[in-house]
Amino acid sequence: MPNTKTSPVRDAVRTFNKHVLNPAMMLLAGRKHWYAAVMRHTGRRSGAAYATPVVAERVADGFLVPLPYGTGVDWLRNVLAAGKATITVGGQSYDVVDPRVIDARSAAPQLSPRRKRAFERFGVDHFVTFSPAVRPSEEHRGN
Repeated sequence: MPNTKTSPVRDAVRTFNKHVLNPAMMLLAGRKHWYAAVMRHTGRRSGAAYATPVVAERVADGFLVPLPYGTGVDWLRNVLAAGKATITVGGQSYDVVDPRVIDARSAAPQLSPRRKRAFERFGVDHFVTFSPAVRPSEEHRGN
């Protein structure tokens, strides 16, 4: 799996986002009428609960999240290790499982045209896709 994308400019943006923009984004992320979602995940070593602002696109079979900083970011490593997370978007929370990193070409048909253009402009090469978790009450329906 490719690692985190690095360049002096990208590193500066990542540092700014982590320490300034992300804390501000968390005030609105996940709410109705706001583009950013919240990814809730558990630390793979610490076991601590974390919340990270992300962009999450609802797709036919779950969610698609762009990876603008590559596949080596901590929140993704936590989610891949746990195999699950919770995404809050538009005021609704969804338990998700089976995170899989896919390339931009595989993600493109699932994206809205507007988001596809934006992610191409920003050079997003990878995405993580999630399936909805089946809740116990849903497992027994139809039996």
